[in-house]
Order: sequence, then C-alpha cells, then structure tokens
Amino acid sequence: MAALDGYGTLVTGGGSGIGEGCAAVLARDGASVTICGRTPEKLDAAAERLRAVAAPDAVVATIPADVTDEEQIEAAVAKAAEPTGHLHGVVANAGGSLHMGPLVLADVSAVRATVDLNVIGTFLTLKHAAPRLAASGHGSFVGVSSHAGLDTFRFLGAYGAAKAGLDMVIRVAADELGPARVRVNSVRPGIIDNELMAPITAGGPVLDSYLENIPLHRVGTVEDVGALVRFLIGPESSWITGQCISVDGGQSLRKGADFGAFAEPGLTDDAARRLVMEDD
Repeated sequence: MAALDGYGTLVTGGGSGIGEGCAAVLARDGASVTICGRTPEKLDAAAERLRAVAAPDAVVATIPADVTDEEQIEAAVAKAAEPTGHLHGVVANAGGSLHMGPLVLADVSAVRATVDLNVIGTFLTLKHAAPRLAASGHGSFVGVSSHAGLDTFRFLGAYGAAKAGLDMVIRVAADELGPARVRVNSVRPGIIDNELMAPITAGGPVLDSYLENIPLHRVGTVEDVGALVRFLIGPESSWITGQCISVDGGQSLRKGADFGAFAEPGLTDDAARRLVMEDD
C-alpha cells in the first residue's frame, strides 16, 4: 500500500492498547501522528515507543486531552494539524466502560459516563476534526467501536449500547460529510490481546466463551486492528464510507461472549429470575 508521507493524523486514547497499535502502523508508514489521552505519563512513554518505529520524516507528538471535554479535544485536533499543516486522518479510539453487570442494577452515573465517553467523545472529536479533514481534500475518520455494539454480550449492556450509538453517529456523519469528500467508517474489534483484556486472555470461562464463537479460534492483536485502520485512513479505501467493519476472527458470524464470570457477585441467572418474579 502507498506510504502516508505528509499525512497529519490524530489518535485519541493513543497511550496504550489499540490506540497505540493504530498509531504505530500509521507512523511506520510515514504519517505524522499526534496521540492524546488523559494521562501525560502514559502518552510520553507511548510516544517514545512510537518514535522507535516511525518512518524518518514522521513526527510523533502528544497532547493531554479528555475527549468528553470540548475545549480539550478541539485543542488536540488543532495540535494534530501542526506537523503537516493539515489533518488527513483521525482514529477516535478513546472509549471503555464504567459499568459491568445487569442493566437493571446499574448505577445511572456509570451508564451515563459510559455513553458520554464512547458516543459524546466520538461526536466531539468528529465535530472539530471534520472541517480540517475536509480542507485536506481526502480526509478519513475512523471510530473504534466493538463487536458488543452489534451483538449482545451479557453484563456489558451499557458498553454495547454506547458502541451501537457510536456506529450510528459514524453512519449518519458519513452520509452528511460525503459531499465534503470526508470518509467516515468504524471498526468493530473482537477480543484483543492487550493489557486491558489481560484478565480475560489469561484464561477462564469468559475466554472460553469467546473462543468457542470465533471461527479462527484465536484472540486478536492490536496489529490486526491497526492494519484495518491503516487501510481506512489511506487512499486505498477512497470509495469506502459509512461502513462498520468487524475485525474479530469471524465471531460476529455467531454470537457475543458471556461476561457472567466478571459480573457482580450473586448476580446469577437465578437472581435474575427472582427479580422477574418479584416484579410480577
């Protein structure tokens, strides 16, 4: 694939995991990459690792930013355009869940915070990036969603709803921004072997639940996701927009995983049945 020399890019949540993996692929192929996140120390450490693999002319920069804070994400977008004078690509990777467990017992503040991080954070990043992406003449915005936004994952309901909302933001934005020649897509990773998922990938019933539903029968890597993101940012995908593409070893052909082993203690199927009976 063609090099990304001269590209200016932003990766939110770029200090670790999938975000850092995406930034590494972009920087190796010549793009200047700005990573943002809430922890400066993590960003600085990631930037050193990225500079070690980046192409000679690729600039790696950092800026602390919370994607749910409009002023901070606006500043991050502006920072990302500085190395090349333009912004060509954005990877809206910042996300996560502040709740795990049955929806009917969820703390409303945790559910709101999960939606805020994934949906509002992506929306704000898109809002401020779109004009600069349009000015580049061939801008591409990639949201990082999840298989949980497509199929049910027991006890990850707030996260799944938030990622489904992210995907709809992506699809509508692609429709609206097409005339400006800005492409907007999302990727839906399955289980990825990184530090965030280490409690699962170490083994146990949740990993078993994943593997029995993955035709390729292995967990993914950040490089698996980064390769797809690189394709969507680059010119090779110039006629692809509005798509939510799974990168999950084929798991979306079957069903989501069961996070029951990580749910709050005592919240078993029997407890759910009792809840229904008491409601009756």
